[in-house]
Amino acid sequence: MILAAGYGKRMKNLTDSKPKPLLVINNKELIRHNIDFFLDLGCKEIVINTHYLHEQINHFVEKYYSNSNIQLIYEPTLLNTGGGIKNALSLLGDKNFLVTNADILWRKENKNDVLNFVNKYQLIQTCKLLLSKEINFKGLKKSTGDFKLNNGLVQRWEKNDPHLYYTGLQIINPRIFKLIEDKCFSLNVLWDLLIVNRNLEAYVSNSNIVHIGDINALNQFKDD
Repeated sequence: MILAAGYGKRMKNLTDSKPKPLLVINNKELIRHNIDFFLDLGCKEIVINTHYLHEQINHFVEKYYSNSNIQLIYEPTLLNTGGGIKNALSLLGDKNFLVTNADILWRKENKNDVLNFVNKYQLIQTCKLLLSKEINFKGLKKSTGDFKLNNGLVQRWEKNDPHLYYTGLQIINPRIFKLIEDKCFSLNVLWDLLIVNRNLEAYVSNSNIVHIGDINALNQFKDD
């Protein structure tokens, strides 16, 4: 699943009339980078959630990927990251699946890392995150880390911990959504529940991960 429903406000005026996933970087739309990367990886089915300027994304997929098994699910009201995935479970099925943020610029150099990450993905009992060290995480990033690893289990980052960033890619066992009754919620709520129960796993990427999170990152990497 590719999360593509947001407004992209950190892109400023670039998203006034175009959804963020359709912004062009290296002569390809962000969402095309995502779709092509995961099709090449071996994904046979892709689900994309939409909201803001959703008609443009629909048209793009119909025009360029009519021969691929790509389904779009429109959210009349934004459901946040966790709610958006939960809303799409009827399309995603009852087996483990991948979820990626649309603003990660997946590149050839990431392929081996992602293949290692998804190896035996159906064995994941809850959720597994792909994380990145600070030196490998490019583009928009916070001054604080997202997580830390303790004996292979994920915990929240605390001051003075090494910086580990969430790369926007995770493996999800759909049964974890039974933990939350809400329809609109952030994935952070789910992750925190799993952390408390020592059930959140992670794998650290060795390749550079590029987060096109704002207009500065877009300008930095658009001709890279």
